[in-house]
Amino acid sequence: MSAKDYEMERSLGFLMADVSRLMRKRFDRRAHALGLTRAKWRVLARLRRREGINQTALADILEIEAITMGRHIDRLEENDWVERRPDPEDRRVWRLYLTDKAQPVLAEMEKIAVWNRDTAMSDFTPAESERFIDDLLRIKANTIQALREEAEEDADVEQSRAKAAGGRHG
Repeated sequence: MSAKDYEMERSLGFLMADVSRLMRKRFDRRAHALGLTRAKWRVLARLRRREGINQTALADILEIEAITMGRHIDRLEENDWVERRPDPEDRRVWRLYLTDKAQPVLAEMEKIAVWNRDTAMSDFTPAESERFIDDLLRIKANTIQALREEAEEDADVEQSRAKAAGGRHG
């Protein structure tokens, strides 16, 4: 193996993407038997944690367009797994809720997730598993913090540019 191949194989970003892709692929295979596409199970999984959220906010979390989210919700409604309820404070907004019929599907999804995780970490001790999860949480927190700082820096640069442009034309 060349030095470049070795570096690529040990690249944090590539490794995380590869592991994520492989775990999604295994989950997809099992979830398909339940009538779930990846899009459906992603929406159900996120909605489970945030019942009552509106479609736009859920689309933002899943990083998809609002119109795409609307189509996903339409399909989930057809399965009677999700229902839209009007927002009591804004009649233009629909809040999303899981139905009782979704609960067995969610329970099966949880079983698939545990099976998938247990397989991926089969030769880890419990302590190694906890440490690994803790390390991933640290990586996530560090990355979130860096994104926040970069967004603040970008906003400062934009503000400086706006002031400079206003000064030249004012």
